[in-house]
Order: sequence, then structure tokens, then C-alpha cells
Amino acid sequence: MDWNPALIWLAIALLLGLAELSSGGLVLLSLGVAAALTSALAALGLTLPWQLLAMGVFSGILIPLAVKVIRPWFSPRGVAYGTTGTGVEKGHTYTTLKRDFDGASGVKINGDFYRLRVAETGETELPEGSLVLFQHFDGTTAVVSHVQT
Repeated sequence: MDWNPALIWLAIALLLGLAELSSGGLVLLSLGVAAALTSALAALGLTLPWQLLAMGVFSGILIPLAVKVIRPWFSPRGVAYGTTGTGVEKGHTYTTLKRDFDGASGVKINGDFYRLRVAETGETELPEGSLVLFQHFDGTTAVVSHVQT
């Protein structure tokens, strides 16, 4: 088999596409698509400098498109990933839950379970279904206060 530049770019595109399976950020997939498009230009006979320039241009267009436009389609609405613990939850009301395997009291914030501690009393166990007001995190413990009803 004769390895010409077009086949090399296709092999790079395939490897980048496979590497995307481990990251999920769509950056490597965008680079793989850019490499596949560059392969098409290499098949047309463009020289290496033009192929590299085309790879740069395709990457510059496809990566922002994938990260800013396409990736949000795969995230559930209303969940701000990466913001838990930055203070955006402060003042929100949550309902307490009991964890299945150990019966610990906690709240779910952005889909993750956090054990709780009541700020006023230091209690760590509340009845399931109690309304609490989130104040802040102390390590991985959610510090809450009772909601006055």
C-alpha cells in the first residue's frame, strides 16, 4: 500500500475521532473532521504548506463551532456544569433526601448528592422531604438552614 498525503491525513482523522471517545469535549472530533477535509485537499494535489494552512483554517472554524454551538445540545437544560461550589446555589431552596445505601441526609445540587449540616444546630440528619435553604459548602458538606413555613 502506498502512503500518500491524503491517506496520512485520513489516518490522522481516524485517530483523532477515536481519541474523542475518551474526552467528550468535541475538540478532538472537530480536529478529526478538519483532518478529513484536509485529506480531500491533499488528494487534489495541494502541497504540504497549503495542507497545513487548510488544517489551521478548518480547525479555526470547526472547533469554536463544535464547542459553542454543538456541545450545548448534548447537555441538559438548566444545569450549569462546573459552577457547583462557586456560590450560584446560595439562597436556593432544596428538598432533603435520604441516600439509599446508608440513609444519610442530604440534598441534590446539579444532580450530585451532598450530605448536609444545619448551620444553626449542627444537625446532620433531617427527615426526608424537609425544605432547606442552601448557604454554602464546607468541604463536600452542604451547610443549610431550615426554611420557615
